[in-house]
Amino acid sequence: MVVEQLAPAQSLERKIRERTARVGVLGLGYAGLPMAVEIAAAGFEVTGLDVNRERVGAVNAGRSPVSDVDGSIVRDLTERDLLRATTDFDVLAELDAVIICVPTPLDDLKRPDLRYVRQATRDIAARLHPGMLVALQSTCSPGTTREILLPTLAEHAAERSLTVGDDYFVVFAPERIDPGNARYTVRNTPKLIGGVTPRCTELAGELYGGFIDQLVPVSSPEVAEMSKLVENTFRFINISFVNEMAQLCDRMGISVWEVVDAAASKPFAFMPHYPGAGVGGHCIPIVPFYLEAVAERNGLVAEMIEAAGRINDAMPEFAIAKLDRLLAERGIDPARARVVLLGVTYKRDVADLRESAALQVLGRLLAQGRAVSYHDPLIPSVGVEGRALRSAPLTAEALRGADGVILLTPHSAVDYDLVVEHAPLVLDTCNALKRYHSNHVVPL
Repeated sequence: MVVEQLAPAQSLERKIRERTARVGVLGLGYAGLPMAVEIAAAGFEVTGLDVNRERVGAVNAGRSPVSDVDGSIVRDLTERDLLRATTDFDVLAELDAVIICVPTPLDDLKRPDLRYVRQATRDIAARLHPGMLVALQSTCSPGTTREILLPTLAEHAAERSLTVGDDYFVVFAPERIDPGNARYTVRNTPKLIGGVTPRCTELAGELYGGFIDQLVPVSSPEVAEMSKLVENTFRFINISFVNEMAQLCDRMGISVWEVVDAAASKPFAFMPHYPGAGVGGHCIPIVPFYLEAVAERNGLVAEMIEAAGRINDAMPEFAIAKLDRLLAERGIDPARARVVLLGVTYKRDVADLRESAALQVLGRLLAQGRAVSYHDPLIPSVGVEGRALRSAPLTAEALRGADGVILLTPHSAVDYDLVVEHAPLVLDTCNALKRYHSNHVVPL
């Protein structure tokens, strides 16, 4: 009997097409777990890798550790042996494809911190084998795939006489997860793919095409890396512009919300963005500073990003200042006022506190020694300014006992009829209560 010997690329391609490729997702957070679930749902056997034992245990028990992923789907996939999780990185040696979804935060100086990407790369490199596809999805600066990922992999590959593009394959394919967005999911959000070689792009396309509807191959990892930064920075800058307009409209005594809606009636050359107490999440407040670092390395100053950062950083204080002015107009000393915050997550109906502007508002009020409490149906407790706070029950009595309420994150589970009926003053930073037309509800 003659056994057919396939080249690594051919072997990987066959496994992908037959759904026998074993896929690993490194990082099971808000980006990694949705990806792992989508791949497993397409029929691939998926292993999630994470250093967080609680997260791994939850997945293996059929529970979702991420609010944006339905636990019943995780349970179904684990029961069908399509999804499992582990803290044992030796399993990488058995996988055909690995997708890196680790965090890429900023350091204290707002510079890119790629330590998790570097560690993930070392973990994979030590177990690199012929026919392995490595895809980086974590947000990073242009050049990261070729200058950080590839050299580390190549060092280990050389010991085994492996060549990128022939024996193993490397791409950058940025995640575009929007937590809480039911319309655009992993499957129907177009996927950028930039391979180190054309064959790398082609094989990654075979894999991603098995569970994503539209693929967008680009000429290099650098193009894909830069595209990710540009799309998020575009939003960051536009939000900062409308936040600045919110401050101007406030001084002029006109509604920024009405202004934006009026401008949006133009059928071309305008895209509406809306103000708030700041920006949050892993992407929008973080990605622009990766782009700023790229500009600096290339001898440029990213002036728009710097200005946008200053404006957005000032929005929590602007929200507090507006509440204080409204209280003073009603004869209440802001320093003695009892304030209730509604919502502390960065986004509606998502239990995620990363870079939350609402949490910054809470922290600043506590730092000022103010009498402040919060209610958030998704966050039962939180640590801020060295203090541990619990979400307070939202009752008519509690609302009547407050001097002012700031609506920061409009979770759908909150009873806003109760809020409007009993709170003496509501500062609505997201214009979620516009339908009430009440004199004591004031938009940002």
